Amino acid sequence: MRKNAVASDLRVLQFANLDAASDEAQSLLQSGYDRCGNWSLAQICRHLRLVQDPSIDAYPRWMTLFAFLRPVMRRTLLPRLLQGNSPIGIPTSPIFVPPAELDDADEVLLFTRSVDRFKSYQGKYAAHPGFGRMDRDALETLHATHAAHHLRFLKPHPRS
Repeated sequence: MRKNAVASDLRVLQFANLDAASDEAQSLLQSGYDRCGNWSLAQICRHLRLVQDPSIDAYPRWMTLFAFLRPVMRRTLLPRLLQGNSPIGIPTSPIFVPPAELDDADEVLLFTRSVDRFKSYQGKYAAHPGFGRMDRDALETLHATHAAHHLRFLKPHPRS
């Protein structure tokens, strides 16, 4: 396991939607994988859920403290993220950091259920803390891009 991955070590991943991200997580579970970063498949899937589920359940109130920065973030950071150009090595907010001891199969299943819940949700999505209110398609694109950013740190074992 490498703790300090560089971009050249990582896979190039891009998902059209969250179903593709869920499929990739399931594929990694089946094939096995090598880590190029700090997190296992289980930790990545837990992190993705922790960030994705508040789109329905609401983000912590303290995250709205910097809402005044949303217009700048939407213009500058959001396009970069959606192009798959996510920065590497920026610390994750502690509430979104998964514990170390998690089971891959359990967390892949829970991530898949979270994706299904997101896709079937009929209500109004919560405003994203950094980018504000987004429609369902834009939010799904953001979450799918976020999933690609993290899952690229796992290299599948070759199929025999």
